[in-house]
Amino acid sequence: MSFKVAYVPIGVGTFHLESAQQEFEKSIALLKSITPDVVVPEKMLLSLDLLDAYLDSLTPDLIILQNITFANAAYASEVLRRFDTPILLWTLREPVIDGGRLRLNSLTGAFSAANSIRYFRKGKKYEYIFGAPEEKEVEDKIRATVDAARVKYELKQLKIVSIGHTPQGFGFGRALDQDMMSVFGASLDSIESRELINKAKGFTDAECESYLTDAEQQLVGLDKMPEKNIKDFARLYKAYKDYVTENHIGAISSRCWPDFFTEFGTPVCTVLSLLNALGVNASCESDTYGALSMYIGSKLTGKSCFFGDPVSLDEKENSITFWHCGMAACNLARQDTGAVVGVHPNRKIGPTMEFGCEKADHATIFRVGRDEYGKFRFFIARGSVMDKPRQFLGTSIVVKTENPSRRIIEQAVEDGWEPHYVVAYGDCAKQLGILGHMLNIDVYLF
Repeated sequence: MSFKVAYVPIGVGTFHLESAQQEFEKSIALLKSITPDVVVPEKMLLSLDLLDAYLDSLTPDLIILQNITFANAAYASEVLRRFDTPILLWTLREPVIDGGRLRLNSLTGAFSAANSIRYFRKGKKYEYIFGAPEEKEVEDKIRATVDAARVKYELKQLKIVSIGHTPQGFGFGRALDQDMMSVFGASLDSIESRELINKAKGFTDAECESYLTDAEQQLVGLDKMPEKNIKDFARLYKAYKDYVTENHIGAISSRCWPDFFTEFGTPVCTVLSLLNALGVNASCESDTYGALSMYIGSKLTGKSCFFGDPVSLDEKENSITFWHCGMAACNLARQDTGAVVGVHPNRKIGPTMEFGCEKADHATIFRVGRDEYGKFRFFIARGSVMDKPRQFLGTSIVVKTENPSRRIIEQAVEDGWEPHYVVAYGDCAKQLGILGHMLNIDVYLF
């Protein structure tokens, strides 16, 4: 089954049908320009019989319920009786106000539909937009809702794996398979990090040659590492890449320290960097909800996400610096340096990544978090990525926030948010908020 959006234009035949037909045709044109995955009826659904026949043909992942004219609550109730699908309720603006006939009365119909939705969904949120098909705000809202619904659909196809346990004191990233499935629809598997370490130890240099060549084409300075670390890195890269490919993994959360330093002698940081650049969202310190956040952010933007800790605050330039030891996606590196390879800032073993990230006019800070009662919540903040070199040993990104950065930090700490965040390359705050509504998760805009 593929992702589908269903356009459901409801109404009655006692209003001005010429005006309604014009809005119907313009609405279909707009929806088809937004997504090829939209299903539309051949004609307006101006009776319950026509509505029922159309609904019989649908298996939607998003319903755009539009009052093409006024329709009583029975129409929306029939849709709600059949589907527990996310809904965008769309009210049309009256096309003419001239002291004459009320052409559509779409707005009154929206109140009837909304009343039914609230009754059926018992407090679950839905989306709403008022306006004509040619209005930009309408297009933007529909586009964002479709994007969010598509990610919700893709989450149900996602297979995520936790490689190793979270280190002591990092339990905030530990996930249960039941939670992952029931809330997000994704499946979660777990393996021990030693399984991939043991696989890596068994590979020959010849088996890893193509993996090393691949890495050398994307990294700067890998050849300066000790020969043993280069070879061990290539073995580890093959072990991870083969595993995610063979098992159709979309995201991983990997243990890193101390195992890969103490038991293998080579860090996993650069392996995770390369996987992120390949589109396999990979977090470190076994932060599964961090990996999930990366997956969502990358699906909404089509780009790799940065993953790291908020480590520095500059009130004068209104910025927050995010950093991690050296596993940022290599395709995020500044062009003037490239994805430079170095050694871990504490352990002094490589290869790890050492670069500042490329600037961007729009960025979104995001986290799938949990509050003190275990309830899921979304952290969302808008900003831009500043043109800054590496701030500390490791990988870093400096985000100029839309709202006061000091207040964002103070509020996040006071509210007990986790220490890992995703920086998505693009403004996807609206889509994230809508996705939160679809998943029945509280949304916090900072």
